[in-house]
Amino acid sequence: MMELSVTGKQMQFIRSTAFETLFGGAAGGGKSYAQLIDALVFALTYPRSRQLMLRRTFPELRRSLIQVSLDLYPSECAVYKESTHRWVFSNQSIIEFGFCDSENDVTKYQSAEYDVIRFDELTHFTEFQFTYLLSRIRGVNGYPKQVKSSTNPGGVGHHWVKERYIDRLIPGEESGGRLFLPARVADNTFLMERDPDYITRLNMLDEQSRRALLNGEWDLFEGQYFPEFSRDIHVREMPEIPPDWRRYLAIDYGLDMLAALWIALDGAGTAWVYREVYQSGLVISEAAQRILAAELPGERIDQRLAPPDLFARRQETGRSAVEIFAEHGLYFDKAAGDRIQGWYALKEYLHPYRGEQGELTAKLHISPQCRNLIRTLPALQYDPNRPNDTAVQPHELTHAPDALRYFTATIRAGGCAVRGGALEEEMDAFLSYGVQKGDE
Repeated sequence: MMELSVTGKQMQFIRSTAFETLFGGAAGGGKSYAQLIDALVFALTYPRSRQLMLRRTFPELRRSLIQVSLDLYPSECAVYKESTHRWVFSNQSIIEFGFCDSENDVTKYQSAEYDVIRFDELTHFTEFQFTYLLSRIRGVNGYPKQVKSSTNPGGVGHHWVKERYIDRLIPGEESGGRLFLPARVADNTFLMERDPDYITRLNMLDEQSRRALLNGEWDLFEGQYFPEFSRDIHVREMPEIPPDWRRYLAIDYGLDMLAALWIALDGAGTAWVYREVYQSGLVISEAAQRILAAELPGERIDQRLAPPDLFARRQETGRSAVEIFAEHGLYFDKAAGDRIQGWYALKEYLHPYRGEQGELTAKLHISPQCRNLIRTLPALQYDPNRPNDTAVQPHELTHAPDALRYFTATIRAGGCAVRGGALEEEMDAFLSYGVQKGDE
């Protein structure tokens, strides 16, 4: 058997047993090579197995996967059939190369059965093509059934791939039968040795292409309000929070969504978002219970911040939302509510700078567990009618960023907030009394 060399990240891809695995990110990460090696290992391990390896067009297929496989696959145990674009192995396993030029090209695989389907450059495929071909993964031979994909950011399928894998999964952790393995060009030690100028050439691209292809960043698109956001910079594992760090809770609440963020502020002024609750359909009493249940026994929260609209008394009840929260054990201060200044403050927190060791860092870090904040924050777009503000549609994207905005706006204003609940009522009464006395 020929000797094969793979990197550590490629080995993770080959060993993955998840039903869906995506190996994605930077160009030059060795993704296509990993697909070919994985397919070869599977074919030799499982006699009579069938695999389909896809690119969007045949010219792409010919100059990449097919050409590399001709140099890579051992002729002692497999023969390539040019007419059918198939490798046929001595144990009767088959690796078939295919393509889907048009949307409905997938129907040509309607009656086929495969143990594994492999998409090379998944973002070049539509979601319809992907989901249709999933139904072709079937069989009664007892072999593993998988879809394994590799890709760079960008392309017609960028948004659905991002939503299916990058937004929902913690890198390297399987969840719901899916696994996302981020690709970095530096992971490919073989490329770095053989073509050390590759990174230099990527650095010569425009900023958006460079960040997508060199850094493997998915959170880039035209009209993005927070292009400063980078998962590599802002998403960090949480350190143990020392007792002297101040802790905050900031919420955005409505029946459509409760977004609650717990944030620790260290001595250097860096904010760490370490927990989130993101749930719809909760009345205020349920929202309060959900928040309290998320906190650790005895956890100290120095300040809880709610938006100004939750302090308004409702005509039908004569009570505000914060008063109902208080009845259930949660007392809130009124956060600074200016939208534009709040977004500007958040941009300052996100702005990258060089740390003491020369590394890129920022004044805001987010735990990987805060998946909805990580998903929605970079997805916010500019309001076309108010270019200094964010768009309010799709509305689902606004809740967690709004909660974070209340925190950054309040802290940037000097940490000042109006105390809610009974104290606010006493101040209203005092001011009312003072006005009456002055009028006399």
